[in-house]
Amino acid sequence: MFPSIADRLNRRYRSAVILTVVPGGILFTADLVRQLDFEIEMDGISCPHTPGDRHNNSNISYQQNITVSNKDVIIVDDAIESGGTVAHIAEYFPASIDVATLFVKPHRIAIPTEQYYAYEMATDELLVGYGLPWQNKFRNLPCVKRLIK
Repeated sequence: MFPSIADRLNRRYRSAVILTVVPGGILFTADLVRQLDFEIEMDGISCPHTPGDRHNNSNISYQQNITVSNKDVIIVDDAIESGGTVAHIAEYFPASIDVATLFVKPHRIAIPTEQYYAYEMATDELLVGYGLPWQNKFRNLPCVKRLIK
């Protein structure tokens, strides 16, 4: 489903920890990891935010079910709008970190990591479905749709 991301990750890694930003990244992670041919460990992390918030200072909830010390980490999320959430999470992990995401708005991103993404968005349209919410609704839509308010 996302061969270009999986192909790039497969060329780069021999093993990695997949750290899913929940709940938004769950569906994308499920589809992505089935295309990876390297050894993975998986865990989840929660860092609540408001879509469009450039400076996410939310509390990070990470149970650390597996250790990430001295391991390559791939943070998987549904979308990166400003990079605030990923930058905030990256502060907690000094080892190698890359990001895989379904959607990215590159003109707004300022994160110091390698980024793998399926689609670049040219506009700030709000999208819902496939994990992407609006007011915590519509995550379960089987496809991505533009939100019209």
